Amino acid sequence: MVRMSDVVRGIVREKPADTARDAPAPAAPSPPPPTPSPPRPRPVTEAPRPAPPSPVEGPRAVDPAASLDALPIEPGAPSESAEPLFAELQLFLARVRELIRTGDEFPWSELQGIIERVAVVLERSNELFWIANGTAALAGVDYLAFHQSRVAVLAMTIGASVGYDRPRQVQLGIAGSLIDVGLWQVPESLLRRLDALSPEEQTVYRSHPRLSVELIRRWSPPREGLVEAVLQHHEREQGQGFPQGLHGTGVSQEAKVLGLVDTYTGLTMPPPPRPRLRPHEAIREIVRSKHEAFPSQLVKALLSEISVFPPGTLVRLNTGEVGRVTAVNRHHPLRPRVEIVADGKGQRLVSPKTTDLADAPFLYITGAVAEGAR
Repeated sequence: MVRMSDVVRGIVREKPADTARDAPAPAAPSPPPPTPSPPRPRPVTEAPRPAPPSPVEGPRAVDPAASLDALPIEPGAPSESAEPLFAELQLFLARVRELIRTGDEFPWSELQGIIERVAVVLERSNELFWIANGTAALAGVDYLAFHQSRVAVLAMTIGASVGYDRPRQVQLGIAGSLIDVGLWQVPESLLRRLDALSPEEQTVYRSHPRLSVELIRRWSPPREGLVEAVLQHHEREQGQGFPQGLHGTGVSQEAKVLGLVDTYTGLTMPPPPRPRLRPHEAIREIVRSKHEAFPSQLVKALLSEISVFPPGTLVRLNTGEVGRVTAVNRHHPLRPRVEIVADGKGQRLVSPKTTDLADAPFLYITGAVAEGAR
């Protein structure tokens, strides 16, 4: 049975495994992150307004050099659908790979426009976060475009959790979108290897942050902070990262967020055929072997957002019933909403029933269930 207390306790007490790649020495834990604010509800208008003129299709153009003041949420404004927006981000990043080949100008305003819309949608609900956390890549989109899309959305969520304002979230999202563009210049076979890389292959792989920065600088980025975050995202708290061996305060806060999210996404959605971990398994792996590489504040923020039992997880209740988690209770992560799909004898229900464990004090989860098991 997975206990939240065991997972959280591991952040402070467990020692990193000796076999973990690039595992650093222990560091003192940072203070816990502030409690995330719930999404702001949409105001209700008194009367319907006349329909506005049809907007021009395509992403909104934004001046990348302009001040990034927080975008207000207009009363009565329609809520953008999360799934098409995540697909749009993946398709944009798939085009970036072609830009590397052609040498064309980088459309910074288009990327910034997409990321600003991501920030608005994330502020309104966590739907986009869960889509990025659990869906497969869009058809026709290569792994790195998908991976960087996930990093951008999840990093922005963690940034908001630890107090980033809207402009800082947007800059973090832009950096996350381009975190691994240099890997498009590294042999793809290195990413898909199941066995350990040779010293020569390690050197090639570890060159990708510098390759990413070279590309971004060639595209004339609007802010130097973007370059710093991308360059440092593999640096670690105790100086055992790469490419510069920086540690502690020498690593930017944005790079630390990106590094943690990059590790999590690599565990939950690695390039095939490498095996993937379920979200709660990835969290446990980070806590056990990697948490000294990242500030405890950020690890706890990730744990708070991901939950031990994220939506889609099959779980067994103390009654023997099996259900699928449909929604997470942020304040009580061990008591999500569950759709019961099988009774205590393992018989599938003809009509599944939904139970909110927060309202059922005598029901509780005893553990996760593998797909296909009953």
